[in-house]
Amino acid sequence: MNKLLTLAIVLMALNCKTTEARRPISVKTGSFIDASVERNKKLIAQEQISIEKIMEAQNINYIASESGFWYYYNHKIETDTLKTPLFGDIINYNYNIKALDGNLIYSKEDIKTQNYAMDKEELFTGLREGLKLMKTGETVTFLFPSQKAYGYYGDENKIGSNTPIICEVTVNSITQNQTN
Repeated sequence: MNKLLTLAIVLMALNCKTTEARRPISVKTGSFIDASVERNKKLIAQEQISIEKIMEAQNINYIASESGFWYYYNHKIETDTLKTPLFGDIINYNYNIKALDGNLIYSKEDIKTQNYAMDKEELFTGLREGLKLMKTGETVTFLFPSQKAYGYYGDENKIGSNTPIICEVTVNSITQNQTN
């Protein structure tokens, strides 16, 4: 019995050595990230060229936003009595989405009238930033590069990967949040 006990202790001692760190088979550098950065720079440059061509062809004075998109007012409200939305305000609006070639992707009827609580709900980046510039009754046309629109994934329906878009947006009303 002592021999079995001694054998068990010896076997356990041999199996209980500390674990050793596994070494990688190959060492990877940041080459994938570097290639991705280069691809994105080229994509942004190509989109910017396409958008600039549209602006030149339309001969409209577009405004460059600080957020990285362009826009012009189809209908602008000049009065100072109306305000742009603040955090939590409810915006009632309609919009359509077109490809850069002008083909309609989603009509206002497809999308229907929307209500959006400013900065409290999900909305693609460009439209969220664009709504912040608008007052009740205004209509604005936006040119969004893909990174401000639906980005790499698209909308998983009609808008493909890395697709810049044109949106015509009308703000019907802005209901102020009671805390503002």
